[in-house]
Amino acid sequence: MTTLHEPVLTTTPADLSVWPASTTESRPGDLAVGGVPLAEIADRFGTPVYVLDENEVRERCRTYRDAFPDAEVLYAAKAFLCRAMVHWTEEEGLGLDVCSAGELELAVTTGFPPDRIVLHGNAKSPRDLDTALRLGVGRIVIDSPSEIARLAAAVGPGGHQRVMVRVVPGISAGGHAKIRTGTEDQKFGMSIADGYAQHAIARILDQPQLELTGLHCHLGSQITTVKPYLAAVRRVVGLMARLHEQHGLVLPELDLGGGHGIAYRPGEEALDLTALARRVRAELTEACGAAGLPVPRLIIEPGRAIVGPAGIAVYRVLAVKKTGEHTFAAVDGGMSDNPRPALYGVRYAPRLVGRASAAPAAPVTVVGRHCEAGDVLATDVELPADLRPGDLLAVPVAGAYHLSMASGYNLVGRPPVTAVRDGHARLLVRRESLDDIRRRDVGL
Repeated sequence: MTTLHEPVLTTTPADLSVWPASTTESRPGDLAVGGVPLAEIADRFGTPVYVLDENEVRERCRTYRDAFPDAEVLYAAKAFLCRAMVHWTEEEGLGLDVCSAGELELAVTTGFPPDRIVLHGNAKSPRDLDTALRLGVGRIVIDSPSEIARLAAAVGPGGHQRVMVRVVPGISAGGHAKIRTGTEDQKFGMSIADGYAQHAIARILDQPQLELTGLHCHLGSQITTVKPYLAAVRRVVGLMARLHEQHGLVLPELDLGGGHGIAYRPGEEALDLTALARRVRAELTEACGAAGLPVPRLIIEPGRAIVGPAGIAVYRVLAVKKTGEHTFAAVDGGMSDNPRPALYGVRYAPRLVGRASAAPAAPVTVVGRHCEAGDVLATDVELPADLRPGDLLAVPVAGAYHLSMASGYNLVGRPPVTAVRDGHARLLVRRESLDDIRRRDVGL
């Protein structure tokens, strides 16, 4: 019997606020995304399985284009990349930001125009640079002085390559210390404050085969307020003004990176994209006007904010047990397919799918199958008290930094990626099999 102290789980619009817009619940427990029941996907493709709502991805690309009509929007491929994602990005009019020869080659061999690709990386390998030059990448972001001579030599005296310089504005922003990249104490970029960036820029200007098109800065990830971006605009425009005074240099581009925060659980804060676009545009215009500079073209690099909310991870419960006052539900995945909780302490809001339950809600900690105490997906979340082995749990906001950061821990194999659209599901990336793992092991 249900009492006032035993709330029964019911679905409200707020509960689905972090799910794709296409999410429906035709009857209790029967959750569908893109017109396809998640339980049907689990039965067809097995678990764990990633599900991407194609229309949600495309709509989020369009939202960025509409919010920043005069800017260049680059999708940050590190969040998630496969050939279908390359197609969707190109068809929706976005460019690409890549961090390796692997990401670059996948994009170009899928048909993405290389001149609309920007190569990043704090430690680019010779292969990264050679591949970028061979394929004709649009811009290379120089992250350290040591790259300048290497890149100039690779380009050759008769060659030409457009470059940007990543600068550190000295601004702390982001959802966790490990994903804050705008401060002086991390590995990316060159400091504005100590003159390191200016020295590197002077060296680039001495290389005629390198064309400096602009400055780049990326403050971090999971930023939910506009204020840090406005501070970054002021500091970077200040550097542009000094460069103009010293070298007569007028840079046509300013890349503010990405890091736009999203909500992982109902009620969490997300970055207001409309406010960001309006206030950054105004701040940039005002700062350049005060410095007597033309307004550069803005570049932004969203990744998580495009693909994160479009993805769902579906797991099957393998075991439920009580230890003291805690109830643990162990699923057939975990930190090998989503290391973010272990790395950053991120927690999700899983839901029971595939069956209805009239049981009262109870706090359950959802854990993975791996041999680590830190393999926890969600701590003390409200799930039906009758949760049992064989049940399906679906985790929303699972599109970014899941497969791209997945590992081979315990040799369980990485999950497949499926796409849903208009009532149909299809496979994008197949499950990694034991045969795949064995073939990489060349022997004794």
